Parts: sequence; C-alpha cells; structure tokens
Amino acid sequence: MPEKIYKGELVENRIVVWNLESSRKIFSDKYFGKPLGIPKPKGDDFNAPLILDLIEGYHLLEKKKIKIFDNKTGKLVSKRKLYEKCEKEYTMFKEKSMVYNELRRLGYIVTPGIKFGSDFAVYEHGPGIDHAPYIIQVMIPESELSATGIVLAGRLATTVRKKFLIAIADDRRKQVEFLSFDWWRA
Repeated sequence: MPEKIYKGELVENRIVVWNLESSRKIFSDKYFGKPLGIPKPKGDDFNAPLILDLIEGYHLLEKKKIKIFDNKTGKLVSKRKLYEKCEKEYTMFKEKSMVYNELRRLGYIVTPGIKFGSDFAVYEHGPGIDHAPYIIQVMIPESELSATGIVLAGRLATTVRKKFLIAIADDRRKQVEFLSFDWWRA
C-alpha cells in the first residue's frame, strides 16, 4: 500500500493542513508543525488544523509526504516555487535547509528557535515530552564569529538552560558540521 500524501495550503508564509486527521498524522510522525491555538500539544489528541513553517513544508515536499496548493489560485505549488518563497522568507535558506535535513536525518525533532534567539530548537523526543536540550545557530564556513558573539550565545543558552551549537553548512562540500561550547565557572 503506497504511503499517504497529505494536502497543505500555502497561506502567506505558512502551510496549513486543514484536514484534522491529516493534521494529527503529520504531527504524530516526528512532530512536524503545531496545531493552531495549542501552544504545547501533547500527543495527537487535538482537533485543530496544523500549521507548518515553510522549512518544514519544504522538507515534507522534498520527501514526497505532502502536496501544497496556493490558497489564492488553488494551483499546486511546485518544489521550485516553494524554494523561491523560502529564499524570500529566510536568510540563508539553503544552508538552514541543509541543517534542518541533517538534524531530521539524525532523528532529532527540529522546531523554529526564534523564542530562544536562534535558528532552531532541537529536541531528542519532542515538544511536550522533553525540553529542547539544544539551540542551533546556522552559519557558513566564511562566517565570522567574534568573541563577543560567542559570549552572547553562551549567556543566552545558559539563561534558557540549553546547549548552544553552531551548525556550519558547507554547500560546496554538501556537509554540515556542528560546534558546541562548554561553559565553565571558576
């Protein structure tokens, strides 16, 4: 039996899965998206549409798990068109997508990290089950990182009780490397 392909609707800079059964299935399959109006969902016992960030929708589109339709025209959104939309919405989209895909490949649950002042928050089990042990900032090999930037990141991570990681996305080598910092008190 072929795997089900879900239907989403591109609304501004989000993808909405209106079908409630599909919403629950997508969410319960490695915690993609967030149910509308439910800040900390626990499991798939909800009756709300699912809201996906563009990067999540793009990942699911790449994996052929979702078809996305434009809410204004009703037409199918191609992978290329969604990529162009993502590039407009995210700085360094290609690199962030590389990091997102690598973390998902490694089995982590990845959510937007905006509330932690980073690109991603990363969970081992999922939101509502455990706290995100990591926050990730995406950089490219040519990026400069100042001592002040390191201290600011460390203070932020310490404040929210997370480990701060830098993900270096090297598009030329098609590789992602992670750097972490340990903070010591004397």
